[in-house]
Amino acid sequence: MIHLHSVTKSYGQVHAVHNVSLHIPKGAFFALLGLNGAGKSSIMRMLAGLSRPDSGSVEVNGVSATSPESRVNMGYLPEHHKIPVGLTGEEYLLRHCALAGLSRRDSKKQTELLAKKVGMAAQLKKRASAYSKGMLQRIGLASAMVGTPDLLLLDEPVSGLDPLGIREFRFLLEELRSKGVTILLNSHLLSEVEKTCDTAAIMDKGQILVQDKISHILKEGETLEELFLRVLEDGHA
Repeated sequence: MIHLHSVTKSYGQVHAVHNVSLHIPKGAFFALLGLNGAGKSSIMRMLAGLSRPDSGSVEVNGVSATSPESRVNMGYLPEHHKIPVGLTGEEYLLRHCALAGLSRRDSKKQTELLAKKVGMAAQLKKRASAYSKGMLQRIGLASAMVGTPDLLLLDEPVSGLDPLGIREFRFLLEELRSKGVTILLNSHLLSEVEKTCDTAAIMDKGQILVQDKISHILKEGETLEELFLRVLEDGHA
């Protein structure tokens, strides 16, 4: 589903991603982990076609991520998701549906369905200016699922969600797993990553230090948070 080969991306003198290779098979629930500035969001942006690698290749379903074709069945939630303050949640989702090529009737049905899934059905008519950060994030999650994509790129998806919202998001991921959706998740909430993802890569300073099934790299009795700190200190698993 996702393949990066020797990818490097720099911003001026800063090497955001340095010689990274990564393979994520279809149906995987994969977590990108690392401190702020490790390169995780840069990888997400290249996969979403928002930036290009300086060298190496980025492919989605065998198609270069620089091609619009690679994004036909992709949903993306950026880290700093925003909604124009003058729009209601409903208007925002309907616009996403229109961009996905859905008919007016199907757009209405999908907007109502997705709003219900993310717990925003009762808030759809409110303008974004009245939304809390958690509400904005819920609408963002709904917008990423427009068109029933088979690949979701989620950059800090539970940011701003309260404990109930985080639990509901976990249930939503479990539903998507049952449908064979591939998830690439970037999150600092390691306890939730451990509950939802089966494979992870830990990054530091633009490079991958370790990449494997979480169950394979955890020591007996070790939590994902403890593994994360150990890998960053040792430079390997």
